[in-house]
Amino acid sequence: MNPWTTLLLLWLLAAGMMTLGWRWQVKHINAGIVDVLWASGLAGSALLLASLGHGTPLPRLTVAIFGGTWGLRLAIHLWRRVKGEREDGRYRYLREHWQGNQAKFFAFFQFQAALIVLFALPFLAVAANTCLSRLSLVGGLAVWVVSVLGEAIADRQLARFRADPTHRGGVCSIGLWRYSRHPNYFFEWLHWFAYVLLAIGSPLAWLAWAGPMVMFVFLRWISGIPFTEAQALRTRGDAYRRYQQSTPMLFPWFPKSARKGSRA
Repeated sequence: MNPWTTLLLLWLLAAGMMTLGWRWQVKHINAGIVDVLWASGLAGSALLLASLGHGTPLPRLTVAIFGGTWGLRLAIHLWRRVKGEREDGRYRYLREHWQGNQAKFFAFFQFQAALIVLFALPFLAVAANTCLSRLSLVGGLAVWVVSVLGEAIADRQLARFRADPTHRGGVCSIGLWRYSRHPNYFFEWLHWFAYVLLAIGSPLAWLAWAGPMVMFVFLRWISGIPFTEAQALRTRGDAYRRYQQSTPMLFPWFPKSARKGSRA
């Protein structure tokens, strides 16, 4: 099966999965399931593309483990939130803005199916690699471990903060969240560089850059930070504005108050 036929198959499977997710959303009035399915779809795409790839066994096995584990961890984390909480504020806002129009929600879910294919391109590139070097493997492993651990720690810190009733309505600025307003997004973006390294030597190596480049665009300007911060300003107001003024948006660094204190 050539790579483009494989991507077509992946899109058909993702579109079917998102259709089922849209129906679940109609019944449960919770569009947060789309995030769970997106992460699950990427985990599945890593396994599918690894099994159908034409590269040597090592890069195919590596991308299956890396992509599958990353996507599965994220899907489980998101599912715990979806099943245990009311619909995320971002999606409640869309529901109100769209006045509950299910045609728009269906299109939104199908757009996520297309994004699964787009973000699977780095997996395709690695699965086609026939000359993975030891240096690329070690570098890819190092980036993957740091990014997945970082994202898991950030998610855990936020979950603990949200679970404490005394923090209701407050802004999480503990742990990694002291140095970045979105450390989970930062490590999610960093994760995609692992496949850039693993794809070195692949005839499709250029496709691996779709991961970090497209992810940065979406996180920075489209669906990640803009939606999340708009919702935070609606619910936390001035407290979040102060957090914006003191803490870097994406790339971790010392908060302004700490920098001033160190110079005093």
